[in-house]
Amino acid sequence: MTEERTSDAVGAVPSSRPDTVPGAVALRRPARNRYVGLVVAVLVLALLVLASVAIGSREVGLGEILRGLTGQLDGIGEAAVYKRVPRTFLALVVGASLGTAGAVLQGVTRNPLADPGILGINMGASLAVVIGIAWFGLWQRTSMIWVAILGAALAAVFVYAIGSAGRGGATPLKLALAGAATAVALRSFVSAVSLLRGDVIESVRSWEIGGVGGASMGATVQVLPFVVVGAVLCVVSARSLNSLALGDDVAAGLGVRVVTARMVAALGAVLLCGASVAVAGPIGFVGLVVPHVCRLIVGVDHRWLIPFSAIGGAALLTAADIVGRIIWKPEEISVGIITAVVGAPFFIAIVRRQKIREL
Repeated sequence: MTEERTSDAVGAVPSSRPDTVPGAVALRRPARNRYVGLVVAVLVLALLVLASVAIGSREVGLGEILRGLTGQLDGIGEAAVYKRVPRTFLALVVGASLGTAGAVLQGVTRNPLADPGILGINMGASLAVVIGIAWFGLWQRTSMIWVAILGAALAAVFVYAIGSAGRGGATPLKLALAGAATAVALRSFVSAVSLLRGDVIESVRSWEIGGVGGASMGATVQVLPFVVVGAVLCVVSARSLNSLALGDDVAAGLGVRVVTARMVAALGAVLLCGASVAVAGPIGFVGLVVPHVCRLIVGVDHRWLIPFSAIGGAALLTAADIVGRIIWKPEEISVGIITAVVGAPFFIAIVRRQKIREL
């Protein structure tokens, strides 16, 4: 759902094309604007990557960056660059995953408030990982990824089942409320499990906040296959999500298998969320903020919105990591805290702007 009035218009006449949405004439963006926006977004992301490598407790110059990237670790600056590259890469991967997942979940649920954190998916993955660590000694990265994906999937199914109960089925408002309640309950379970195991509570507590500090290239590489599969599923679901925006009946009339389309798209989002939580913890609000901003640039066509959300998510998380390093030198603030500070007011603004009765 976008912030343009036409996207909320009651009685908007749907187009017969499966790649359009109600009010598409007003919401369509010229291709030139999209391409220009894509170039600008990539340039901004490149500058943020350079800043992420250069900025920290010790700032480094271009020469030190080049030497550090080529493996020359003779000086302190080069060593700093060598340590910052993995966390920058992880921020890019996790940010892109969460941005993409948020755009897809908003399309699947037709809910402007949908977000992996708000719907409880991130906390489901978090609880699964904490249980695996505390009770089963699960410290291998690959095993943690599988467990996190399983927890995310179970949480998504549970929230959808609760939101579907009663009259009217799974309305956007019911899904948002069910997800918020589930997230709170799962967070309480995470705290309870952590308190029962004092020997792992410190490790769990720092990971639970959500961050990319201490990242290793090996851990990021291990999570990449899951991210790639999830991203592919989300991209191939783009046209179906455009059709679902017209309503289930219209989408079915256009030849879309509604249930299958939703399941494939949701599976892609769950893979992205679970993999991200496994390596960086439950980082919230990226999947909420980024798709809304991207819609202002490219409109509601998911074929453009999904890749833009990936770039925007990577940029937001990288920028949050930079801010977390410089705002309280020489200490660092985790990106999960920064995104919460940015995302919470944004969430309130969306709630105030949307007509809750129409959710």
